[in-house]
Amino acid sequence: MSSGCDSADILGLSKATWKAQTLHAPDRIWPETNCYVDVWAELLPALGHPAEAALAFTVRQDFEGDHFTFFKFPLEDLEALFGLAVQELAIYDSVESHTLAQLQRGRPVLIEVDSHWLPDAGPAYRKQHVKTTVAAIALDRIGKRLGYFHNTGYHELSGQDYDGLFCRPTGDRLFPYVEFVKRDGAALDGPALRQRSLELLRAHLRRRPKGNPIAAWRGALPKHLETLAGRDMGYFHLYAFNLPRQLGANFEMLATYLDWLAEPALAEPAAAARRIAEGAKAIQFQLARMANRRRFDAAKLVLEPIEADYDRIMTAVARFA
Repeated sequence: MSSGCDSADILGLSKATWKAQTLHAPDRIWPETNCYVDVWAELLPALGHPAEAALAFTVRQDFEGDHFTFFKFPLEDLEALFGLAVQELAIYDSVESHTLAQLQRGRPVLIEVDSHWLPDAGPAYRKQHVKTTVAAIALDRIGKRLGYFHNTGYHELSGQDYDGLFCRPTGDRLFPYVEFVKRDGAALDGPALRQRSLELLRAHLRRRPKGNPIAAWRGALPKHLETLAGRDMGYFHLYAFNLPRQLGANFEMLATYLDWLAEPALAEPAAAARRIAEGAKAIQFQLARMANRRRFDAAKLVLEPIEADYDRIMTAVARFA
């Protein structure tokens, strides 16, 4: 780690040489999941930890009536496995000053930001205002440069984007939510890491949904389609992100976790989890065609096969654990 009075760089990374990590490999069904999971999928391996070991929580995803659980790495799991204590950063001065202070202590900072100022934000860059989370690991106050993880990689921004991202809140703008990562705990590895991960899996299984969440979504779909029929494509994209994408991405992550455990008994549930990931993507494409044509028909959305896969997964994983 390098630092000065007005700068800090925890890991000394370069945008030009950074390669997306395993959970963002280009051959994945869902290369992106949600902003919080994506940040940790890059940050954990950058800090030397296997992100796959922390994916046991994915067995808990539920249908929440209007969305599938916005799945996130539980902070207590990150501390138990990797010795990382994530705490809210109290913001009372500028976000820039607090971020620099923590980076100078070797602590990554997770900041809720406006993607309007992120050069890697695609169509939203300088055009839309969309909330997202980045993990800052390098900051140069004088040079106005920020190095951060977001989506599927490591990025840098500077100049006007830096000023926009760190502008001080005024009377009509609130401070963002910010977390910092203390790296003082002991990280597990080898058999100890696997054993602790399995203990977390058992705990998460005890809190899994009582019913089949995919069946619950199927029951709600006719009403959801009525709503989609009366809204524009902007609403459809939000619906797609919060339902088929969260469902599919979560179960692809569960498949990755079961692969990491490397047990023959988990090969079939891992395959079933990938079928859910693929099925959710197919449903998203079907919904997109319906939205474009303005013709919605719940009967054409076949969810029963992935409902059955969900039951297979939970039965097999619970028996193993």
